[in-house]
Amino acid sequence: MVFEFEKPVTELENKIKELEKYAHKNKLDLTTEISFLERKVKDKKEEVYSQLTPWQRVEIARYIKRPTSKEYIAALFDEFIEFKGDRAYSDDNAIIGGIAMFRGRPVTVIGNQRGMDTKDNIARNFGMAHPDGYRKALRLMKQAEKFNRPVICFIDTKGAYPGKAAEERGQSESIARNLVEMAGLTVPVISIVIGEGGSGGALALGVCNKLYMLENATYSVISPEGAASILFKDASLKEIAAESLKITAADLLELGVSDGTIVEPAGGAHHDKTFVFNETDKVLQDALAELVPMDGDALVDQRYDKYMAIGQFSE
Repeated sequence: MVFEFEKPVTELENKIKELEKYAHKNKLDLTTEISFLERKVKDKKEEVYSQLTPWQRVEIARYIKRPTSKEYIAALFDEFIEFKGDRAYSDDNAIIGGIAMFRGRPVTVIGNQRGMDTKDNIARNFGMAHPDGYRKALRLMKQAEKFNRPVICFIDTKGAYPGKAAEERGQSESIARNLVEMAGLTVPVISIVIGEGGSGGALALGVCNKLYMLENATYSVISPEGAASILFKDASLKEIAAESLKITAADLLELGVSDGTIVEPAGGAHHDKTFVFNETDKVLQDALAELVPMDGDALVDQRYDKYMAIGQFSE
């Protein structure tokens, strides 16, 4: 898939491939011409990717080829053991979690898991969790607190599942319970928005000491389409809504919601997953180095101060 805004770059890259093929077939030296086009590609990438609109970043955040929580866990952690079930109703495939080692330190890892293809998306309900998923996440967080393990969360969901069965089993209560319990955890909590952070479904893993966002991730109380439907009575005005919502990593860093932005390669994390994993690894190391020495009371106070400061302004 090529995004509309990427077409100028793709056209130049295709021309380079054609020239290389032609040169090889006819045994010609077209090094000068190819080098010229390669410089143009580099310049065009810088131009295109430095001017992305909020809606274009939403498109990148939702892209199915972006690395998922499972991929981050496999790349960053050793000896991961997945735990299943909420000990009340069922196991929810839209949230995965367990214990692992991060650079020799035991940690608890939890993440929204969307599908990597159509079949997987159906199995994981497109990353939209039922109450069972949030209760599983809370069970793992409380276990982490008991054994003094830092909690690391990866956020990537359109939102909590809004279906009838989820509401019957207490969707809103399960999210609210997570917010309350996470606010009082006496171990470090680090959350990273790796894709789309939508509504309460994202916030249920987002009450933390440190919140980081990938450069093209989004974090919002509602999708741009939903906001446009409510505010403008027209979902097609999603681009205007995305601009107004201030949902990008740069916006949320400026507003004090995010504590830092994790750089992505030009065009998005899917273009170079290893680069993104390495950048995330550095952020986690720095965050743990700051938070682990703090005692439980200090961690709770720091978390409280962080959220009380959001929304403050002066004129």
